[in-house]
Amino acid sequence: MPGMIPQAAPPLRIARFREEIDAMVARVLSGPSYILGELVSAFEAAFAETAGVAHCVGVASGTDALALALRALGIGPGDEVLLPALTFAGTAQAILHCGASPVFVEVDQATRCIDPAAAEGAIGPRTAAVVPVHLFGHPAAMPALMALADRHRLAVVEDCAQSHSAALGDRALGSFGHAAAYSFYPTKNLGGIGDGGAVVTADPALAERLRRLRHYGFAGGERVSGGIGFNSRLDEIQAAMLLALLPHLAEGNAERRASAARYRELLDGTGIGLPPEGAGSVYHQFAITVPDRDGLKRRLDAAGIGTAVHYAPGLHRHPAFAEGARTPLPVTDALAGSLLSLPIQPEVATGHEARIAGTIRECLRCAG
Repeated sequence: MPGMIPQAAPPLRIARFREEIDAMVARVLSGPSYILGELVSAFEAAFAETAGVAHCVGVASGTDALALALRALGIGPGDEVLLPALTFAGTAQAILHCGASPVFVEVDQATRCIDPAAAEGAIGPRTAAVVPVHLFGHPAAMPALMALADRHRLAVVEDCAQSHSAALGDRALGSFGHAAAYSFYPTKNLGGIGDGGAVVTADPALAERLRRLRHYGFAGGERVSGGIGFNSRLDEIQAAMLLALLPHLAEGNAERRASAARYRELLDGTGIGLPPEGAGSVYHQFAITVPDRDGLKRRLDAAGIGTAVHYAPGLHRHPAFAEGARTPLPVTDALAGSLLSLPIQPEVATGHEARIAGTIRECLRCAG
């Protein structure tokens, strides 16, 4: 059997850019600061420019980024926050961390992102915010969602954990909402070697509140807590990693788009459901739909091709979030039961698309 193809392998990306990473990390090891030092500031400035906004605040994780952004916007106990049920649990956990209540909304069948019409139907007297998730790197319908938020005076925090440098038309995702939260978990399009995250915003006052929240409520250089705060800081080592990798983000996204186009060509006519197509997508995952998802996954594993399931079950079926499930979500349930993520990380997938697609075709023939 040919060698195993993993679904994702962050160490391969580190190895690809190891020389630049080593040089940047060496700057940290030589001092003078390991927490909130010059490389965090340098990364924040560079990433803000990439994201198309004025301010970036590095924090400890993507979940913290969402929770702190919501807190900074005044979301708290008694508030309800709309979000899609088809996403990672961290999105809903961040809402709970603020003392607010998640309310799950149906997704659009084609985009797999939150359905604006369903979101409007879910608005109640306690609704204070909406968190659109750009699932798998594909843009949610931000113009419609921002119009909805304007009508109902809702805060909008974009969950960009899977959409680094994605765009809708000529506008970067993350620049539509009042704030946007990013994760730099190792498997992300821009990922470090541990946890890390950031909030971006065009609002300087909001950015200042975020800087206080991430650092014990301290203001400026004074170690005096002016209010509630947390220990949620992006450290210098992760910032060094991200600074080394950021110049390669556009190249990596282009490679993902090329692999996605190759998959589309090779899987044409199979009857498999393919991801939404769009020039602004960055294909954090290439998630197909197939009725016998679990059977195909087992057969691909046996053939040496790694896959992953994102996300099953939908969040409305997690015990921790049961109170947020207020209406049936049949589209979410159907997608959660049929989505299967193929290898798409460039260091894994590039050059192997034909083998992967050919094996899928063979598995489907055998199953039929």
